[in-house]
Amino acid sequence: MRKQLSRFSRAVLVAGGFAVCGALAQAPKRDFDAEAQAAVQSAKTAAGFEFLGTLVRVCLLPQSGGEDSSDVVPAYVANPASAPAHDSWYAEPARVFDNLYFVGGKIHSSWALTTREGIILIDTIYPYNSEELVVGGMKKLGLDPKNIKYVLVSHAHADHIGGAEVLQSRYGARVVMGGPDWDNVARFPNRYKTMAPKRDIVANDGMKITLGGETVTVWLTPGHTPGTISYTFPVLDRGKRLNVAYSGGTAFNFVNNTPDPGIRNFQTYIDSQRHMAGRAAATGATVLLSNHSEFDNAFNKNRMLAGRGDAPHPYEIGADWVQRYFQVMQGCARAAQVRLEQKLGEAAK
Repeated sequence: MRKQLSRFSRAVLVAGGFAVCGALAQAPKRDFDAEAQAAVQSAKTAAGFEFLGTLVRVCLLPQSGGEDSSDVVPAYVANPASAPAHDSWYAEPARVFDNLYFVGGKIHSSWALTTREGIILIDTIYPYNSEELVVGGMKKLGLDPKNIKYVLVSHAHADHIGGAEVLQSRYGARVVMGGPDWDNVARFPNRYKTMAPKRDIVANDGMKITLGGETVTVWLTPGHTPGTISYTFPVLDRGKRLNVAYSGGTAFNFVNNTPDPGIRNFQTYIDSQRHMAGRAAATGATVLLSNHSEFDNAFNKNRMLAGRGDAPHPYEIGADWVQRYFQVMQGCARAAQVRLEQKLGEAAK
């Protein structure tokens, strides 16, 4: 009897094995091309005509490669004469909302949020033009740089952290930045020469920076850099309260050309965009800002303000379009992630 049961058991196992193999053989094969194309199409649909710059940068012509691990003094710091030509970056400052001023350039943005107790400055451009754009721009607009109380650095790239050291040392401003980016500033002393503020406030998710009755809420959105931070905050347009979602980092300048750690890095990026989209929705944000004009079209929108008249504010695009901005980035990142998954699958064969 035992022998018969044993033979029966082996027969069941063998039959089961064949069944599993058959099921695996019949399992549908992933169509990576279709998945990637669908992700790109979702980004294109979300972009419409409003976010073509973002679509091009992260979907049609995405950055490929890895993180910069070099620690050399930037050429424009070692030799200031090598900085880009003035006309290539200079833009006039502008009062964009009742309490929010643009003090950036043609490509990179800096924003001054005014309160009754001082100024919260968001991003500081390069070291070679922050004096003219940020400090000089504020003075042109009737703002006193001495009133800068907080400097929020979205991420520690030279085009955003460039003036933070000077503003901290000159005016005693408190500097807020993500922990991993503070760590990078300490790790690369040559790369951040003239740009390294003393370690100060380390951002955490949901942190509130409050000054003079106004609050900027900080959100951790790692991806563009490990310590990238984004923001939500209110502004006033002719006395009307509007809510802003500020995206702190966009391009794929992390390691993104190999499955490991590229797939994981893209997931971090995607999760951050979902997180920020959720925060924007929760506050009812109808204004989208970034620290690059190619993403929020700040340079052109600022020039539209002079002839606005009774028309809607050019920056007030509506809650749906704000959400679509984050959908563009998610779709583009997912398409790139699918390609890495395909590469991983091919390597495993």
